[in-house]
Amino acid sequence: MSVSDDIQVSGQTEPQHEEHIRKDVLEDNDAAGEPKARVESWHPEGEATESAVAQHSGAVSEDAVIEAIAKVHDPEIPVNIYELGLIYAIDLYDDGRVHVDMTLTAPNCPSAQELPAQVKEEVERVPGVTSADVDVVWDPPWDMSRMSDEARLALNMF
Repeated sequence: MSVSDDIQVSGQTEPQHEEHIRKDVLEDNDAAGEPKARVESWHPEGEATESAVAQHSGAVSEDAVIEAIAKVHDPEIPVNIYELGLIYAIDLYDDGRVHVDMTLTAPNCPSAQELPAQVKEEVERVPGVTSADVDVVWDPPWDMSRMSDEARLALNMF
């Protein structure tokens, strides 16, 4: 293969690559070009909502996502972050994306960098999840009332 062949091959593959990128971008949008609707959301208050725009395909199990998140432990506290009440919202999308809103016990938490990364890694291991993103939020601020009874029992905080 000569240098001119390399240039020609490169020139031929570039438009295909651009089409692939455009297709990926468009797949995140509905037919009208709007972002795809959230399929299902979970909030710690027990609210589970399902979008009227798109029905949940069943590809990603909410229980499996929660189970994955529960594998993450704060290194200073012998309780998983789900039971500690650090997870504020889990949004499941029909294309396999998962969005998690979480907080930390304090803004100066020494694990501020590693806990969200661990949540992302664990959620992305769940069958059916195509990608996950985790946002750390501070409103409402975390307090001990968000802990589950199991966490209170484990920490002897009754």
